[in-house]
Amino acid sequence: MTTAIATDLNKSKSKSERSTSPTALIINRFFQHRAGVLGGAFLLLLIITCFCAPLIQSWIGHDPFEVNFFTRYQPVSAEFWLGSDELGRDVFLRLLYAGQISLAFGFVTAVFTAIVGTSLGIISGYFGGKVDGFIMRWADFTLSLPVLPLLIVVAAIDLEKLGISEELARSDAFTVGRLTVILCLFGWPLTARLVRSGTLSVREREYVKAAQGYGASSFRIITRHVLPNVLSPVIVATTMGIGLVILTEAALSFLGFGIQPPTPSWGNMLTNAKESIWQSPTLAIFPGLAIVVTVMAFNFLGDALQDALDPKSK
Repeated sequence: MTTAIATDLNKSKSKSERSTSPTALIINRFFQHRAGVLGGAFLLLLIITCFCAPLIQSWIGHDPFEVNFFTRYQPVSAEFWLGSDELGRDVFLRLLYAGQISLAFGFVTAVFTAIVGTSLGIISGYFGGKVDGFIMRWADFTLSLPVLPLLIVVAAIDLEKLGISEELARSDAFTVGRLTVILCLFGWPLTARLVRSGTLSVREREYVKAAQGYGASSFRIITRHVLPNVLSPVIVATTMGIGLVILTEAALSFLGFGIQPPTPSWGNMLTNAKESIWQSPTLAIFPGLAIVVTVMAFNFLGDALQDALDPKSK
């Protein structure tokens, strides 16, 4: 009888410990943020739908890249779910393929920017001195620059005059890679300053001092003690950064300096819609709505992650 009672008490205790574990608390706090949960669900559905575009294309039976002047400016119907554009291409399918480019570009660029910013921020905060001064002054200089005009100037450089072949310069992979590098060069300071402030706090804690006293290398201390403690704000900043990158890419593509047709992106779909805005306004409404809703969803998701990962959050 006593053994059974002790077993029940141990089970209830283990359940209580699991329910109050850090992971469980983070999950509970996240699901209490309704807008963030809704944004995350929308993004999950959007990602699945966009990357299932070939299956949807085979089901609908349209080629979103084939020009057909007999189906120009078709209204929303059972055949064309969101109508057709000025070249007779299915707008719904083109939105899905454009979503693949925009979402993948936003994710890759935000992750690379976070890696660069986190690395420089930890180096700056941990080592201090001249290294800290040099990195932070360079970050201040980068933040003082007018970003959008500089992005336009850098993106407008004719790479063929620099010795790069025309075929490579005009390829989709090279264009996306070049935009990723450009945005990383101008986007890392915000993450670096955020990580530096966290590193300055962590490096003064007792367990870091103890590790230094035991002779642990700087690399081990950074990877085992500093990085895990500054990773939470980086995750939040990266999540929100994806929406900002998508918005920036859309602006560059709209101005003609981003991803070029025939590869669809939400930005160049807006550019193509300029010529026929009065004849078919939905050509501008649908990609614009996709950009706005997606960026808002990433912002809501970032807010939810910030509340969930904050240990002071109730």
